[in-house]
This record gives sequence, C-alpha cells and structure tokens, in this order.
Amino acid sequence: MNVPFRVDFRVNNCSIERTLDIVGEKWTFLVLREAFSGVRRFADMQAITGAPRQVLSARLARLVDEGLLRKEPYREPGQRQRDEYRLTEKGRDLYPLLVALMHWGDKYLADEEGPPVVLTHRDCGAPIEQYFRCGEGHEVGGPREVTPVPGSGAELSSA
Repeated sequence: MNVPFRVDFRVNNCSIERTLDIVGEKWTFLVLREAFSGVRRFADMQAITGAPRQVLSARLARLVDEGLLRKEPYREPGQRQRDEYRLTEKGRDLYPLLVALMHWGDKYLADEEGPPVVLTHRDCGAPIEQYFRCGEGHEVGGPREVTPVPGSGAELSSA
C-alpha cells in the first residue's frame, strides 16, 4: 500500500520537530498573530491575547532569543523606557504558516456565519489564497503528489 508522506528513512534532525520546539505552543502563535497585525507593545499583546503576564514575558523572550522578534526601546512622555517587539525577517517568514493555520481553521472550525477574518490583498482587495508549487512552477495538490527524499543535511537513523 502506498501511504502519503511515508518515507523509507528516518531523519534524526527533523526540521518540523525543531520548528515546533520554538513555535509549537498556543501562546507563541497568538503572539505572532498579533505581531503580524502590527501589535508591538507588551500591554497591548496581553490585553488582546489574554495571556498571563509571566507566560507572555517568557514567550516574547524566547522569540527574541530565537531571532523571530527584536526589541526596540521606546519611551512615552513621563514614563520609563520600555521595549516594543518587532518581527525580524526570520519571524516574517512564518507568515505563510500562520495563514495556513487560519485557512484550515476557517474551513473546519469556523462558525456557521463563516470565518471571523478574511485576509485580502491590499492592492486589489481579492482574498488571499495559498498554493504549493514545485520549482518548475507546477501546482502541487497535496501530499500524494510529493515524494520526500533525504536532503543534503539529512542525518539518517538506522531504525
């Protein structure tokens, strides 16, 4: 039987596992969602996400340590200096992942009224869609059209 995504090798240094080690937690995704929406300040992120203060502080620190966010100091008149959190290129590169999660949730978990947010192209107003394409430009419809092969950095296990 041919199973989609079944591979005849195991990778010890799996990119999915490494990525989930950094971003695979609810509060992290909610922080990133807000950062993509332009929210930069701790108090605003806490108010919008409802994250406990310690949890939010830990998530922001981890995202800064991993290079997904960078701190930028600011000072309101009469207040002490604080930090804003801005996406780095590494952080911005996660945008398609968040959009894919949103589209999946819209398809399978939205209320009967439909999705709560629709992403549109700023220039023309059309809804944003995501597609997979191979390096030759062919549209890839799903996992049955993909063949995993060891990459140049694969550390193969014997099991």
